[in-house]
Amino acid sequence: MFRGSYVALVTPFQADGDLDLGKLRELIEFQIENGTHGIVPCGTTGESPTLSHDEHDIVVAETVKAVDGRVQVIAGAGSNSTAEALRLTRHAKAVGADGALVITPYYNKPTQEGLVRHFTSIADQVDIPMVMYNVPGRTGSDMLAATVGRVASHPNIAAIKEATGDLRRTSEVIAACRAEEFVVLSGEDSVTFPMMSLGGKGVISVVANVDPKRMAQMCDAFDSGDYAASQRLHYELLPLACDLFIETNPIPAKTSLEMMDMLNGVMRLPLCEMGAENAASLRATLEISGLL
Repeated sequence: MFRGSYVALVTPFQADGDLDLGKLRELIEFQIENGTHGIVPCGTTGESPTLSHDEHDIVVAETVKAVDGRVQVIAGAGSNSTAEALRLTRHAKAVGADGALVITPYYNKPTQEGLVRHFTSIADQVDIPMVMYNVPGRTGSDMLAATVGRVASHPNIAAIKEATGDLRRTSEVIAACRAEEFVVLSGEDSVTFPMMSLGGKGVISVVANVDPKRMAQMCDAFDSGDYAASQRLHYELLPLACDLFIETNPIPAKTSLEMMDMLNGVMRLPLCEMGAENAASLRATLEISGLL
């Protein structure tokens, strides 16, 4: 079962824009040392749309190698082409990832029946736990609760990253997926604690890039039944959860890591540096949070 805090890891680039695998390994060690329960490379936060197929494969393989079984790895494997998502999922399986994160196809705007066929086609052909990813604000495609319920019983479909930020939707998804082993993970940091209160099991987190310890502690406290401590950590993390989205993710996350002297902040176009006013607001939040 997937459970706890999984970091949606940024992808480090060198000054010339090439992959920085040494820095990738450093970030992974930082995560593991601070209690993160799993690493998710090559998701949206990892700038997967700007990675070549070869780069995507390299980042996933290097992550699995660097983690070396100490925590789980859920490899980003989504595409708006079912055939391409299938190839990426097969690669995740081949290099030893613990799961594959597969987003709803973007831009195509498939019907609900098309979504069912997309996910079941991949799950039928690759024996790896799949985490579906629903983030309609990014994709233009919304996988409804009833549709999640149709595929949740598939033996290779293990979970969903639900990123609408809508607690009613979370309730509907959990109600539609009666199998105890099916997991709902938050894809929106600001509602992770409320989602766990409804039956969610954790988060695939952007905030964990900059504050992995408290995000993991929040999930651990909830899991152990210390709801007061978990709630306190939720409110401590809330300013970060807001300011890490004042511009398009992962711009604020990479900018934060640059301010923390952990990353050079390089992004690939069409992403670019933050505006000065937002950067000042972000710096203030990092200072208040004790991260600078």
